[in-house]
Amino acid sequence: MAKKLYVGGLSYNTTEATLKDAFTQAGTVETATVIIDKMTNRSKGFGFVEMSTDEEAQKAIEMFDGKDLDGRTVKVNEAKPMEPRAPRTGGYNNGGNRGGFGGGNRW
Repeated sequence: MAKKLYVGGLSYNTTEATLKDAFTQAGTVETATVIIDKMTNRSKGFGFVEMSTDEEAQKAIEMFDGKDLDGRTVKVNEAKPMEPRAPRTGGYNNGGNRGGFGGGNRW
């Protein structure tokens, strides 16, 4: 069964291809994903690698955790399941009164 790993501290230059190429040294990589910021279209500095077996995942952790990848020391560990989050609030005109922007002359 595949095991998903979290890879943090990635260089902004690291691509999914370079991440996959690096982790193939530890075994078969099912997927390699670099998380991209939607606003800047730039890496957020972390990603996920899915190894085909638990043994290969453990080998990848041992090989890469605390090691250099593209000029940065990366943190590699088993990915935790995403926990449900509360909806975001407080954005522009997303609840809350934004009064006080009335006009210039006072009577």
